[in-house]
Amino acid sequence: MNEQEFKNRTKNLALRVIRLIGMLPKSQVAEVIGKQLLRSGTSVGANYRAACRGKSTADVIAKLGIVLEEADECLYWMELLVESELVPAAKLTNLMSETNEIVAMIVASIKTLRSKTKIQTP
Repeated sequence: MNEQEFKNRTKNLALRVIRLIGMLPKSQVAEVIGKQLLRSGTSVGANYRAACRGKSTADVIAKLGIVLEEADECLYWMELLVESELVPAAKLTNLMSETNEIVAMIVASIKTLRSKTKIQTP
């Protein structure tokens, strides 16, 4: 997958999260979790774009680390939506799968960049 395709994929994730938030039940709990998911879900693509403009390999790795954190946080909020029974698990299966794939690709990218430059984790 090339850079533009991954940009599109992360933007699509954000759009899917936006649509999901619009369908959440009207409750205080759903609103709080929804806001958190909205922030992290839209942040994945924005931070990936920033990583694409990294000034050095170390900068790209650091920014991809932020992408990874945000994508993993999305999964956390989606898990809470399911486990609190605010959203049926079946409705989030595909979105969670997509998010897990993005996480896996970012992890692989970070590992590849570290191995090429011998940058180790702190």
